[in-house]
Amino acid sequence: MFETKKQFKMKLLLFSLLIIMTMETTINAQQQGKSALILIETQNEWMHPDGKLYKSHLKDQEMLHKSIENIEKALDYVRKNNIEVIHVGLRFEKGYPELANGKSGLRKGIPNAGTFPINEFGSQFYETVKPIQGEFVVTGRVGASGFTGSNLDVYLRNNKIDNLYLVGYATHVCVESTLRDAHDKGYNTRVISDATSAFNRTQQEYVLSEIVHHFGEHLTTEEFTTP
Repeated sequence: MFETKKQFKMKLLLFSLLIIMTMETTINAQQQGKSALILIETQNEWMHPDGKLYKSHLKDQEMLHKSIENIEKALDYVRKNNIEVIHVGLRFEKGYPELANGKSGLRKGIPNAGTFPINEFGSQFYETVKPIQGEFVVTGRVGASGFTGSNLDVYLRNNKIDNLYLVGYATHVCVESTLRDAHDKGYNTRVISDATSAFNRTQQEYVLSEIVHHFGEHLTTEEFTTP
């Protein structure tokens, strides 16, 4: 039995709607992309009371301890929801050859402070947030940004990860540097504000109020973990 003209038009309309819905789904998926929680320098130097930076630079222990609690909450949430976890540590070979002849800034300060020596206590990941099997640990990093000299960018691109959530230390140095770099490389980046810490409250608030909006956004741990 032949279709009527009305039935044919109805089938054509339904087919067109199906195509449009499929295209919208594909576009939305491309726009949303995959997400990853990036832990920046969640290492003993910052987080353990015996860490060199903890003892020498930290002025607001309350803020740091709160950030540790929130990093643990954010990490627990992403692990339960199968969201990618990436650990961006910092560690240098004996004698700091990677930073040779540094006259100022971190290239001078890190060797002078003796922080993040490879295979020693300070460069080890903090016990409660250390990597587990299947989580990517970035290698090769030698600068303030998590991207500098490392395999972070190629890993993100090869795994089609577009949305980055940053936690860790220090907000006004390496978190900010990674945020800026991620923005310029085309990533959608958000800082989880209370899962980061600077040396003091002034530095923390300045970055959140005056810097972040130029390169991304910020949100709280509660907002991040609430569907």
